[in-house]
Amino acid sequence: MTNPAKRLRIGLLGAGPWAEHTQAPALAAHPDVDFAGVWARRPEAAVALAGAHGTTAYSGDDGADALFAACDAVAFALPPDIQAPLAARAAAAGCHLLLDKPVATSVEAAAETARAAERAQVASVVFCTLRFSADTVAWIAEQAAVDGWFTAHAQWLGSLYAHGGDSRYAASPWRREKGGLWDVGPHVLSVLIPVLGDVTQVTAARGPKDTVHLVLGHTSGASSTATLGLSAPLKASGVSIELVGEPGKVALPDWGDAVRSFSSAVDALLESARTGRAHDCDVRFGLRITEILAEAERGLGPQGV
Repeated sequence: MTNPAKRLRIGLLGAGPWAEHTQAPALAAHPDVDFAGVWARRPEAAVALAGAHGTTAYSGDDGADALFAACDAVAFALPPDIQAPLAARAAAAGCHLLLDKPVATSVEAAAETARAAERAQVASVVFCTLRFSADTVAWIAEQAAVDGWFTAHAQWLGSLYAHGGDSRYAASPWRREKGGLWDVGPHVLSVLIPVLGDVTQVTAARGPKDTVHLVLGHTSGASSTATLGLSAPLKASGVSIELVGEPGKVALPDWGDAVRSFSSAVDALLESARTGRAHDCDVRFGLRITEILAEAERGLGPQGV
């Protein structure tokens, strides 16, 4: 268990746009963290991001192990299927884990990461933005405490690949390959599951381009629908989640910026490491999200069918 009087040494794996604009600034500014270093597959990217925040750059396979040895915990801003095996190694080295979503895009890889964390008895948190933004986390807790939800409707449409789009994340190979189901699906599930219960049934259908439509059954008896994609026209993009039931209709509020949300995720990891109590949004929850999305993907069949 982590000494409560000790500042946690946290390293960052990844030096792309997400790391540059979210994880690194949050770690550098956090009052209870020593930002211990940056590892990246591209040495020049690690040097640039580490230099911007006055910390140490690491690269290469040996560099990852050196970072683990220098840290109490590590945060990830990597493609999911690169993240998962590195996270298992970090756990084996005794590092607490602050994972990005999804943990992996295969159930086997996500399960091995969860097993590694359990074997090492390290704390874990999966950074699903809506679970850590002050406004939305309070809203989720309020709705989870209310009975009588009948159904829910979620839509998360990005425009990364729309004509005229200029998102810095559009160059991500894994997002282009896996689409909105895997990129924004975890965010939607991180809201629906705490309120409506675990998913018991998944039906999936393809929409335009990478858009996917889901119909979900939940343990509470409620159902939900979700439309997920990254290729919507610019004027059609946006996020909405609405719950409908005996309490009426309620809509997810707007949330703050990702840096503040990530800082709250760091707080959650610190608390879990200090107390030994698992967080609701830990690696096991991340594994469950991977299981649901993998089932949906199987239901879609090959592209074009």
